[in-house]
This record gives sequence, C-alpha cells and structure tokens, in this order.
Amino acid sequence: MEKEIYHSPVLLKESIELLKAKDGGIFVDATLGGGGHSEAILKANPKNRVIAIDRDEEAIERAMKRLERFGNRVSIYHANFSQIGEVLEAEGIKEVNGVLFDLGVSHFHLRGNRGFTVWEEQPLDMRMDRRQKLTARDVVNKLSEKELANIIFKYGEEKFARKIAREIVRRRKIKPIETTLELAKIIEEVIPKKLWAGRKKHPAIKTFQAIRIFVNREFQEIEEGIPEAANHVACSGRIIVITFHSLEDRLVKNILRNLEGFKVITKKPVEPTEKEITENPASRSAKLRAVERVYE
Repeated sequence: MEKEIYHSPVLLKESIELLKAKDGGIFVDATLGGGGHSEAILKANPKNRVIAIDRDEEAIERAMKRLERFGNRVSIYHANFSQIGEVLEAEGIKEVNGVLFDLGVSHFHLRGNRGFTVWEEQPLDMRMDRRQKLTARDVVNKLSEKELANIIFKYGEEKFARKIAREIVRRRKIKPIETTLELAKIIEEVIPKKLWAGRKKHPAIKTFQAIRIFVNREFQEIEEGIPEAANHVACSGRIIVITFHSLEDRLVKNILRNLEGFKVITKKPVEPTEKEITENPASRSAKLRAVERVYE
C-alpha cells in the first residue's frame, strides 16, 4: 500500500490571519495542493466557503478526501489559477473576500514519479498538469542550444547556463536524455566540483528549477493569475501570495505593488518562524506578501 504523503501547509497561521478568514466569507484557494490551507480557512469560520483550484489531478484527488467532511462548503476545480474568472463564473460568484496563492512545489510532486527531483531516477516529465503535451524530456532533447541556455539562465539564474546547454546538446546527439539522474549527471560534470562537492545543495537544482518553470509556464500563470484574481476581490478583501525563491518573489512583489485599487499590507514579506522551519524545513525560503482592496 502506498504510504500517504502529507504536505504541510507553509505559513498557515499567518495566512489565515492575513486573509481575515475568521471574519467569514467566500475565499479562493488558487493552489489547492494537499488542501491544508483550504481546510484551515473552512475551520476558521463555520460560514466560510472555499472555491479551490489546482492543475494537478492527483493533488485534487487527495485533497477531496481531506475536505469531504465540509460538504458543499467547498468546490474544487481542475484548472490553472489564471482561469479563476471562469471558475467563479461557473459558481455564479462575482466577488470573493480573499484569494490565496501558495506557489511552492508540493511534496506530492517531489516524492512522486514525475521528474521534479535531482536525487532519484525518474522520467523527465515535470508536468504539474498531465493534460498538457510539453514535458521536460521535450525541452531537453528538442530545443536549440541557445533556447536551452536562455531558459536555464532566465529561470534558474545559473551562471553556467551556456556550458550546460552546450553539453546537453552534445550528449543528446549520442542518445536521448531520458531520466532525471542522466540530466543531473551531465550538469555535475559541467559545474566545477569545488563549487558543490560536500554540500547539501545539488549543482543541478537551478537547472531543474528553470526547466520546471518553463514546462509549466509558471511565471506566465503568475502574471495572468494574480491580476485576474484582483478583478474579483471585494472591497477590504485580500490577496495573499507565498513564494519560495527570489525570482518568483521579485515578480510577485512587482505585480502586487502595481495592482490598481489595492494597498500593500506587508511592508516586508512575512517569513516562517524558527519553530516552523525546524518542524518543516521546506518552509525555510518561504515569503508571504499581502495586499488589500481599498476602493472599487
């Protein structure tokens, strides 16, 4: 029997407080994942309702079991969060009291068999939504050297991007690159060993991050999804966004700052306490930013 994977929601207490979930209302969990944030919102006030969205069908199946006791107080949609407008239209809802985005990669992805990890032998997939056609294998084996280098540098901030792209292209001429460990090994051989040997952080992590972001259109989703969510937030309603790396955080910071009709309510991003980091090391790099609608 498969061991149940539990994904601990990051900055949970802070998210619920900033959403003002105890005051009651309709909330959108734009990144359902394991359902931890949705569950906490529903428990915060017996009158709360949650509209939850996720692009990963497997995550939805797990979350449905976790949230089934809340009955019709929760509705779950298999969609991208940039489709929030369509989801709310389907529900007959014009305005909501808050929207939560948790942009982290969940344990379901890292511990699954989809190629998100550099540590295990898995197929090069990296799709969060298996309905889409493009996979990491396609990116690694079909894009030009220049395209690969641009992706790795832009989305991974990897200074060895050109050398990595050149070596990937050279190696795939011999045979297609099929698995995570094959790709990770290539990157290990490119980046000077003195820069990573003996350290916990694998030298391929930046490249894997870059390919994952490209495959899933993660930044485009953020650029489309947050402004779309803002169109449906009622006066005094809030948008909460949790990010996990500097590129993502900079992008979110700029988008939130420029939302018309909203004010920033987190002058500095909220970060996890030492206690949370100890209990959930995956929260270490998390940053939470929040804005509130101040006028129609």
